[in-house]
Amino acid sequence: MTLAVVAMLCVQVGLAVSVGLIDRLGTDGTSWLRLAWAGLLLAVVVRPPLRGFSRRVLLTCVLLGVVTAGLTFLFMAAVARIPLGTASALEFLGPLGVAVARGRGRARLWALVAAAGVLLLTEPWHGGIDAAGVGFALAAAACWAAYIVLTQKVGDEATGLRGLAVSMPVAGLTATVFVALTDAPAVFGALDLQLLLVGLGIAVLLPVVPFSLEMLALRRLTTAAFGTLMALEPAIALVVGLVGLQQVPGWSAVAGVGFVVAAGIGAERTGARAAVTGPPAEPSVH
Repeated sequence: MTLAVVAMLCVQVGLAVSVGLIDRLGTDGTSWLRLAWAGLLLAVVVRPPLRGFSRRVLLTCVLLGVVTAGLTFLFMAAVARIPLGTASALEFLGPLGVAVARGRGRARLWALVAAAGVLLLTEPWHGGIDAAGVGFALAAAACWAAYIVLTQKVGDEATGLRGLAVSMPVAGLTATVFVALTDAPAVFGALDLQLLLVGLGIAVLLPVVPFSLEMLALRRLTTAAFGTLMALEPAIALVVGLVGLQQVPGWSAVAGVGFVVAAGIGAERTGARAAVTGPPAEPSVH
């Protein structure tokens, strides 16, 4: 549970910091800068031997990289239009879907509790929310569901962070190609040394550290338990949005936090994963 919670905190703080770059680079440029740096860092530090991967695992890593890029671009587009807490709550429908599809018994019960929390956080009965922002968040939710399933498959078959060191450069390359084809002059022309250094710092905070922790966490939990545990993320996003972005939540959102926190704790207690056969995850990268 600790690995997942620290990963979520890094994600939300990194997103809050990233919001400050949107005015200078746009949502696509901000996403690209993070992913490009993250891919470069992991490729250089881990240096995974590609010969050690089977064709199936390598293809899964590539697919995970493409999904990671999609998740990043879509969610940044969402937070540029709607509050961070709301976007995170909608995005959580992805892990929630995984929990419902894979869970059994009490695991599905906690998913329903989390769903009630998401409704309170988003308050759809009030209306007036940005439709495009909601659409981007829901598309990010689909990518997040795929990300959870693919990450566990990669983590089970590639020890430590070797799989991530393949998927993240693929994500960076995917992001580079997308920006080059859609908005190259605006993004690349705005770069300077300060932006590059800020992008490097954000890449460490998001996604290098949290994605690494999530891959290790998914070796210890079922996809159902992990998906429901991620219910804590909207709550963390609400707090980070309040402190870092002055996005003040209403009472309904506060009540929603209680529901998702309860669901996350319940999922962690009932969803411990059986030990995975094969080499254990490496505790650190040298």
